[in-house]
This record gives sequence, structure tokens and C-alpha cells, in this order.
Amino acid sequence: MKPAVLAAWLLVAAPLAAGAQEMAGPAGPLSEEAAARFAALALACVHQEYPNKIAHVLGSDADVRPPRVLTPAFFGCYDWHSSVHGHWLLARLARTYPDAPFARPARAALARSLTPANVAAEVRYLAGPGRASFERPYGLAWLLQLGAELREWDSEQAREWSAALRPLEDAAVSRLSEWLPKLSKPIRVGEHDQTAFAFGLMLDWARGRGHKAFESLVVSRANAFYLADRGCPLVWEPSGHDFLSPCLAEADLMRRILPGDKFAAWLEAFLPGIPTRDDPAWLEVAVVTDPSDPKLAHLDGLNLSRAWMLEGIASALPPGDRRLPALRGAATRHREAGLRAVTGEHYEGGHWLGSFAVYLTTQRGLR
Repeated sequence: MKPAVLAAWLLVAAPLAAGAQEMAGPAGPLSEEAAARFAALALACVHQEYPNKIAHVLGSDADVRPPRVLTPAFFGCYDWHSSVHGHWLLARLARTYPDAPFARPARAALARSLTPANVAAEVRYLAGPGRASFERPYGLAWLLQLGAELREWDSEQAREWSAALRPLEDAAVSRLSEWLPKLSKPIRVGEHDQTAFAFGLMLDWARGRGHKAFESLVVSRANAFYLADRGCPLVWEPSGHDFLSPCLAEADLMRRILPGDKFAAWLEAFLPGIPTRDDPAWLEVAVVTDPSDPKLAHLDGLNLSRAWMLEGIASALPPGDRRLPALRGAATRHREAGLRAVTGEHYEGGHWLGSFAVYLTTQRGLR
């Protein structure tokens, strides 16, 4: 880690664990202090090259290169998708707290990464042979979310970064638009390949950008995959490495597509077991047995993503819906458990959990 980044990290890393309980309070505005802790996690990793897990197809000896050369905009935070949403975290918080002490280093980090030259190299990498499935759909969906954040940010610098990122956005949409018509079945796993969560990010981007063709494509595939679904087996969740809920992510996607009354009826058939009172036994909080294990630590992310998905589902139901106490109660418990885990003590979780915490606490999916 570079000395300047390390120094910034040490200033805020100590309070991370001490302040976890404050971050885990009831839903409400994110405090600047908590935002600083999350920003510190991303500032410490977006330009930290190693350790690094690359999803890289070697075509010849010429492809044996370090991450900073292969993908010069997004080479930190252990893997490409975490680097992308680490940059999104910095944009989201610097935009939300423009006068906070962390905003200046966040903007400097974005300026270092999001240059036309770096993005051009990313576009060339994406187009390389053997990379048709690179970061598809999870990383590409987060790339679109970064593009959306920059586009909505009323700042001259952000407009420059948005323009620089635009060719990679367009390449991602082109790649996804080629793939979606050929995808014959949804991907219902709890990790990166899941389609429901990625579709939600894609749809939010398409609507914000006004890209009607891509919006229509995502909606049509979502309806084809999910509209007739009934009786999702929520009792089978979670699997041991999940950071996304297959059932809840699908419902959180469909509330973006269906009108309120139709969504309420669809949800009754899709998740008929939602109780009409708050019952902790209905959806228990996941427990991480070893936060230093990169796969087992996924369950901390599951608690965070479940919380925002439950909040999203509740937001689409009418005020008098009898399922709201159960949905809101489960969201609160998952929120509290998930935020307590965002300490930065272990890099296995620290390089990515902050992004999930910020997506939840700034209510990004509930615009």
C-alpha cells in the first residue's frame, strides 16, 4: 500500500470496529463519521494492487502481465468488480458529502483512475479474445452503476470522469445486449453470476440514462425468466458462500417492473410464507464463522444485501399490507448484523463490504 494511502487509512481504521454499533442503528441518514469509515475502506484498496485475484484468460506469453497493466483503471481491491464498486463507493460518498474531509482524497482517487487513457485500455481488454464472459453480469452491472452515479453528480469533475468512462459503459451495454437474448434460463445462484441482482442494477442504469432499447431488453428478459415464478424456496437459503439471496433479489427486481397492485399479488404467489407479524424465525440472520475466510465472509455481505432487498420489497407494497412488519423487522435485523461486520479488520471482507454498506445506508436502490 502506498504511504499516503496507508496514512489516511490509519487515521480512520482504528475507529472502524469501535463505531460499528453506531453504523448498525435503525435506518436513517448515514452520518458523516460512518461515511468516513466506509470511504477509508475504499481509499485503502482502490490502488492496492496485491493481493489480486484476476479472472484472466491467457492466450499467449504476451498476456502474462500485472493487473495494473491489464486493467489500469480497475486493478485494486483484490478483483476487478470490487475495484469498480469501490470507485462507485467513493463517487457516491464524495457526491453525498462534498465537504467532508474524505471527499478530497476520494476525488483524487477517482481522477487517478478514470482517465481517457486508462478507460481506453479497459475497453481494449474487454474486447480481447477469450473474454466474452468477463465479469458478466456482476462486474459489468456495477460498472453501469458507477456510470449512473457519475452522470447524476452535478460536478464539473464528475462530468469529465463520466465522459471518460462512457466508452467502457457503451462496451458493457453492447456485451450484455449480445448476451441477454441468448441466455435461455435465469441464473439463480447466490454469488456473482446471479441474474436477478444484476438486472436490477442494469435496469436502474437504463432508466437513468434514458436508454429505452436496453431497458426494454432487460424488462423483457426479466419477465420471461421470473414473471411466472411461484413458491420460491426461501427456506433453502442461504448456501454457505452466498452474498446475494436468489429469492429476495428476484422480488427486489420485480418490484422495479410491476405496478404496485400487481407486484403485491405476484409476491403473494412467489413468497407465500411471509408472515403477517414480525417473526425473527422467519428469516434468520446469517452468521460468519471465520471472517478471515474470503468465501465464508460472503455471508456478511448477504446480511447487507438482504437488508436492502427487504427494504426495496417493502417500499413497493401498499401502506396497509399485512406483510410489512415482517419485512421491515427482518430488514432491521439484517442491517444491524451486516453493518457490525464492516470493520476492515480482515482484507477478505474489507475490500468489498463497504460498497454493500453504502448501497444500503444511502438507499441507492430506492430512488
